Amino acid sequence: MGGAKGRLIRNPDRIKAVKLINEARENGSRLEPACKELGICSRTYQRWTENGGVKKDQRPLVKRKPPKNKLTESERKEIIEIANSKEYADLPPSKIVPKLADKDKYIASESTFYRVLKEEKLNTHRSKSKEPVKREIPTHIATEPNQVWTWDITWLNAFIKGEYFKLYLITDMFSRLIIAHEVWETENAEYSKRLIRKATLSQGIAKKDKPLVLHSDNGSPMKAATFMATLEKLGIQSSFSRPRVSNDNPYSESLFKTMKYRPVYPNKGFKDLTEAREWVSKFVHWYNHVHLHSGINFITPYQRHYGLDIDIMKKRIKTYKKAKAAHPERWSGKIRNWSLPEYVTLNPMKEDEVEKHLNQQSS
Repeated sequence: MGGAKGRLIRNPDRIKAVKLINEARENGSRLEPACKELGICSRTYQRWTENGGVKKDQRPLVKRKPPKNKLTESERKEIIEIANSKEYADLPPSKIVPKLADKDKYIASESTFYRVLKEEKLNTHRSKSKEPVKREIPTHIATEPNQVWTWDITWLNAFIKGEYFKLYLITDMFSRLIIAHEVWETENAEYSKRLIRKATLSQGIAKKDKPLVLHSDNGSPMKAATFMATLEKLGIQSSFSRPRVSNDNPYSESLFKTMKYRPVYPNKGFKDLTEAREWVSKFVHWYNHVHLHSGINFITPYQRHYGLDIDIMKKRIKTYKKAKAAHPERWSGKIRNWSLPEYVTLNPMKEDEVEKHLNQQSS
């Protein structure tokens, strides 16, 4: 029970404590050790049981004088009237109190203003600015290539300190294939338009009934009017991360991290734009055609994107089964799982949400 001094103890707990102490005494224990075991002193036990029963805590029943610093009804009423007045209706208490002080008037502290307004359910958004908008988590599902692309821009260090090159890059969410990339010295909507046209041409994508989704963060090149108009002409549906939420575009972010953590990445920077473009082109080839991606069970993005993964996985399964048949004593269970996910989601989703989205896509 812990120390009981100064602490309100519920009547059921008192009754239980007295019962346990009485049982201990009946079995030969002395009063003081039995009380100590439950965190109370013997005098407390005697006070609780002095009339034969178990006495309730009387402290909640005592009528106490209101604290000296309590607001009067007239003061409380004045706070409400001032907060609702035309002059102060759009201001929070943190601004009301100083303004009153400038007029040589003090009613109560800011915290008291807040408390009274909260009790009266008046502590809502008081300024003329818009209330914060709860934004839905962007959710997309890809069951095959060229359904959802994600793109972003990352900065590449230049050899001169403080200068950077900008890598524009689009990746397919389902296969992780880098669809298109460009390296420039600045961020510009015109470069974004060039990138998306290059990407759609490389994949032979034309307008279709169910548009390709292009997901990005909220950068100005992504939301520029000319770029948005280009997406509309190409029949591409735009999608954006929530403001200031870094993990709403995880596939692009993960790809950039893979690139910058490569042992061959030039941490000291690129000497010029040509060198940056050449290095990125080599990286893209390695990533698409050589890199065994852990997110797609160690096949290359190219193999996943163009359907070569099925035969590769069949061969791996056959090899593992053959190895197990040759030495079954070396296998404690099933062979390694070489299956591939049937779908990929932008953000984690519950199974019922996934099923709902898949049904909508198929209808």
